[in-house]
Amino acid sequence: MSTKPALQGFGSVPGGSAQCNWKVNRLIIFSRYPEPGKTKTRLIPSLGPEGAAELQRQMTEYTLTWAKRLRKTHPVSLELHYEGENLGLMQKWGGKDLCYYPQSKGDIGCRMADAFKVSFQSDLAPTLLIGTDCPDLSGDLAVKAFEALREHDLVLGPTSDGGYCLIGLSQEIPQLFTDVPWGTDSVLQKTLCIARNLGLRVFLLDPLHDVDRPEDLRVWENAVRQYPTISIIIPALNEEKMIGASLESTRNAFRVETIVVDGGSSDRTAEVAASRGARVIASPGGRARQMNTGAQAATGDLLLFLHADTLLPEGFDHQVRSTLLQPGVVAGAFRLGLDPSHRRLRMIERLANWRSRRFQLPYGDQAIFLRRDLFRDIGGFPEMPIMEDFELARRLRHRGRVVIAPLAVITSSRRWLALGLWRATLINQAVIAGYYLGVSPSCLANWYRRTRRSRKTVSAIPNKEE
Repeated sequence: MSTKPALQGFGSVPGGSAQCNWKVNRLIIFSRYPEPGKTKTRLIPSLGPEGAAELQRQMTEYTLTWAKRLRKTHPVSLELHYEGENLGLMQKWGGKDLCYYPQSKGDIGCRMADAFKVSFQSDLAPTLLIGTDCPDLSGDLAVKAFEALREHDLVLGPTSDGGYCLIGLSQEIPQLFTDVPWGTDSVLQKTLCIARNLGLRVFLLDPLHDVDRPEDLRVWENAVRQYPTISIIIPALNEEKMIGASLESTRNAFRVETIVVDGGSSDRTAEVAASRGARVIASPGGRARQMNTGAQAATGDLLLFLHADTLLPEGFDHQVRSTLLQPGVVAGAFRLGLDPSHRRLRMIERLANWRSRRFQLPYGDQAIFLRRDLFRDIGGFPEMPIMEDFELARRLRHRGRVVIAPLAVITSSRRWLALGLWRATLINQAVIAGYYLGVSPSCLANWYRRTRRSRKTVSAIPNKEE
């Protein structure tokens, strides 16, 4: 028996490699790179080439969001089958934790038949194939389809226009893809007729709506209302070595915009950020001022403030949205993780996470997030040279609960290691105590800068003015 062709584009992910597991249920997603003029062509008269391509991008990212979430909870191998010769672009866009295959030549029937043929060459794992045109598809429906394949030969997800948005097989059946009038309202009817003639056991999901024509756009608009856009705001100053990794951690997310606010860097920070797809804004220095500038430029309903040396966890976008939907919650942040981590740093992590949960006072390196209207209502970050995140959290506590999400960000431990772990912790606490006692932020910042210069190192205080 022949084996699967060599995998294209597998790379490392947290905890291991993005190797496809051929002994579990398989989910194949058909898509293509969102190139203007070559995708969603039936919507170009309404949206224009760029608008149609942007819709393709958003719908693919929407599908990948729930598919990757499904993979975390169920034994599913996830493949992205792309159209065209854009493997490098697809990898950069979709992330390195997917398996990539080029679609074969021919009409959609030939390409689907070949995808199933390759899938069943090495084993008989139940396989689903979906597109990205149906926003009503979900992980729950995929699970239902996989379960149905235990007792049925064919699973179909009908669409209201006479086609289908999902097809599942437990073995190769090439006849299902021949002599079908693709692109018409008879696709489902003809497929069911072929299935009956072959004596197949068929399971039909409930009909769904896909998005192919201008009148279908309302379906997409209704679907994405539950996914408000998250604006990630990164204040930066001379962070060319760190900003790339930070931006990379934001990539595998749905409906996210990234804004880097440069405070006058003398290195390539702005250039690196722009090359990673971030929107770069120039601002006078001062972390609070930079974050407020970014918030003013943001278009998202939700704001997330991220340090340039901090990595967001996979699934952060779902965590942000679900946290802010909880009753009484006005803001949130993530658990703190330090990189590299060793025994003494883990103690720092535990103390910081206990403090932030107990007192609802996260620091800025925990990636504070909240609704944009609330941020504006409380006046944004106070433009202070130090402790601006602490003061913001104090104000938020008067409006409701500030929740620490179970996922952890990973922030560089360079400040703690350079200054000394316990010395850095004592300085942190001294600054907080001084702030509570009424010492002005300017005096605290000056005292800290003198401490930093005395050690000839970078600051150990989170949310310092760079």
